Amino acid sequence: MASLELRNVHKRYGSGLPDTLKNIDLKIESGEFLILVGPSGCGKSTLMNCIAGLEDITGGEILVEGSDISGMSPKDRDIAMVFQSYALYPTMNVRDNIAFGLKMRKVPQEKIDEEVARVAKLLQIEHLLTRKPSQLSGGQQQRVAMGRALARRPKIYLFDEPLSNLDAKLRVEMRTEIKLMHQRLKTTTVYVTHDQIEAMTLGDKVAVMKDGIVQQFGTPQQIYNDPANLFVASFIGSPPMNFIPLRVQRQGGQWLAILDSGQARCELPLTVADDAALEGRDVILGVRPEQIVVGKGDVGLPAVRAEVDVIEPTGPDTLVFVSLNDTKVCCRMAPDLAPQVGESLTLQFDPAKVLLFDAQSGERLGAQPAERPRNVAQFKGR
Repeated sequence: MASLELRNVHKRYGSGLPDTLKNIDLKIESGEFLILVGPSGCGKSTLMNCIAGLEDITGGEILVEGSDISGMSPKDRDIAMVFQSYALYPTMNVRDNIAFGLKMRKVPQEKIDEEVARVAKLLQIEHLLTRKPSQLSGGQQQRVAMGRALARRPKIYLFDEPLSNLDAKLRVEMRTEIKLMHQRLKTTTVYVTHDQIEAMTLGDKVAVMKDGIVQQFGTPQQIYNDPANLFVASFIGSPPMNFIPLRVQRQGGQWLAILDSGQARCELPLTVADDAALEGRDVILGVRPEQIVVGKGDVGLPAVRAEVDVIEPTGPDTLVFVSLNDTKVCCRMAPDLAPQVGESLTLQFDPAKVLLFDAQSGERLGAQPAERPRNVAQFKGR
């Protein structure tokens, strides 16, 4: 196990071209599980390759246990990588695929046999050791690829979108296997994915990336409850956060936000950390579907009535869609409480959960540089 720190890492592929990675600063402690998440082309796989040594960085430092490994070759970094494509040797059986890295390091055969047996038992592939990769399912091949990395007992594991080639059911099963494996081994792990469900369920820490920049770094709950900007708020969460354009007006020293469903409207007094934050701005209100109270759950909360446009049963939940400020808004409800299309509902907003964003920059309004408060915007009932 080892700590991993990236200091001002940037990567450029050619003179005069823009940086692919821009001033990346991240640190995880020994034994932590870091998720690099973001859309395709955001730079997460490039960053992974730089950590592994498969690509050189243009500037900055990559530190393992405080020592700079930026100039080391991949074989000297003591880092094992599991690729998206598995990269198994088709002519070798499972046993030899797992043992290959150990043989290249001239590990004694007795030790190799011991490690192969340990890894096969850990991943429950003991019955597959004599098979070739072509005789294995996608999930079995993924286990073998993981086993080859585990057999080395490296300081750090790197996973590059390892589940993206699997079907939905198998992805869920393998996600659980990877989490259980990390809980048993406690090896420092960096995991690249574009799947925000994987990011939320697997990671101790999550770095959300876009355009080669880390948009936010923190625990899954911090990123979910306290997103730094519109991009993070929209990327993390399923179904995604609702974004409602607001008409705000100042009245008697108080900012008011107007929500209009077409059949009713309400004026919601806003409280922000900086009273001038709303001056001259187009504002977007962010609220997650499960944070909208359907029905009169609290007489102290402001409410607006709206007509149900669409319902989507998902099994454990039913998603209910209405229109507010000419914008589709999703509410999450228990199936037995779900309304019918055309029915009128009362919607209330939890003051502690509502967020405000600048419509132009996408940044949170009222967030402080050192610590972004969870209660950026508060609605006060009338």
